[in-house]
Amino acid sequence: MSPADKPVRIGMLGCGVVGSSVARLLLADTAELSTRAGVKMELSRIAVRTIKPYEGINPSLFTTDPFSIVNDPEIDLIIEVMGGIEPARELIMTAIENRKSVVTANKALLASHGAEMFTAAYAKGEDIYYEASVAGAIPIIRPMRDSLAGDFVTRLMGIVNGTTNYILTKMHEDDREFADVLKEAQALGYAEADPTADVEGFDAAAKAAILSGLAFHTRVTVDDVYREGISKITLEDVKIAKSMDHVIKLLAIAELTPADEISVRVHPVMLHKSHPLASVRDAYNAVFVEAESAGSLMFYGRGAGGAPTASAILGDVVAVARHIALNSVGQRETDYADRDIAPIESTKTKFLIRLEVADKAGVLAAIATTFANHGVSIQTVNQAGRNDDAEVTIVTHLATEGELKATVESLKKMDAVQNISSVIRVEGATSA
Repeated sequence: MSPADKPVRIGMLGCGVVGSSVARLLLADTAELSTRAGVKMELSRIAVRTIKPYEGINPSLFTTDPFSIVNDPEIDLIIEVMGGIEPARELIMTAIENRKSVVTANKALLASHGAEMFTAAYAKGEDIYYEASVAGAIPIIRPMRDSLAGDFVTRLMGIVNGTTNYILTKMHEDDREFADVLKEAQALGYAEADPTADVEGFDAAAKAAILSGLAFHTRVTVDDVYREGISKITLEDVKIAKSMDHVIKLLAIAELTPADEISVRVHPVMLHKSHPLASVRDAYNAVFVEAESAGSLMFYGRGAGGAPTASAILGDVVAVARHIALNSVGQRETDYADRDIAPIESTKTKFLIRLEVADKAGVLAAIATTFANHGVSIQTVNQAGRNDDAEVTIVTHLATEGELKATVESLKKMDAVQNISSVIRVEGATSA
């Protein structure tokens, strides 16, 4: 199939690591990509903060005025890779108002203002595609939106942040402390100088909002996502997990509750080594989906980086360009279900609790009574002596977050409990 003669003209906002990869690949492979789209594609202009030399990109393409791109009537498609909330939101909304479709990798923007942008795009009959916003090169957005549209997703769990997965992998495999591995991750370029967005779970929470909205056909924002990071995970936690045939992972988890609400959260979990996500190492990402008819599905690959993310963006560009050529743009994101978000207190899971206690008679019985008083059933107890003190490691059966929180508050008030070292949720192949 030869491309249609009238080209789809493309404007790009941003030209950092990802954007420059997109531009170079688009310029180098224009003929092949145009054949796949069925229409000629042309990269017309690129907005940057400061014009400087970019290898393989003609300097004449650059401008420092992004509004000149989104307001240009000759440009049909906008690629947004500048990141951040503003001015990206204003630029995208202006582009949509001017009847331009959008391809974006901006997870933070989608997780906070997605509903506004999708509503505007649908009203104008334009597309917003965003495959690269979650898990880099891994095709997960379109499978969730299109391939599973005839199924009923009940749960998904994902390793969606490469930085935290790299850190936890090295802590597990090399017996190294969090701070030590974080410095290495920064040196390797996996972590930013300020790693807060990654290690405290903000990045993963934005991706969890996007995925859960798709899975359950409901608008979910980042503010709906319960979030904990990995900065409090210690080497001792990792060693205990290993001794129990578990690994610690930062997971994004979204599931339907018995009340038909959406529970969506990001936090560290102890994951049994038999679970497919347990073997995902280093900076790789993976999303594990459970659906009624399809069963269990796993999507795995590189979750970040210029070339992998550019691959996902260009896939969207080809799809949207094809829609423009066929006059079939305006695919709507479904939010018909309009489910409520379950409060974190009602979410059920298992927990591991590590306590430092006085090593004397009756302490374990008193602790067990405290758990029972709050309706939390104990699955296993292990005690290790330390002179006059002891460390007690308890794994519970399924309990709500609210029940566990009340138990922990009561434990803190017990004279025999000197410290609560950690509370970690448990997932995977352990019996209820």
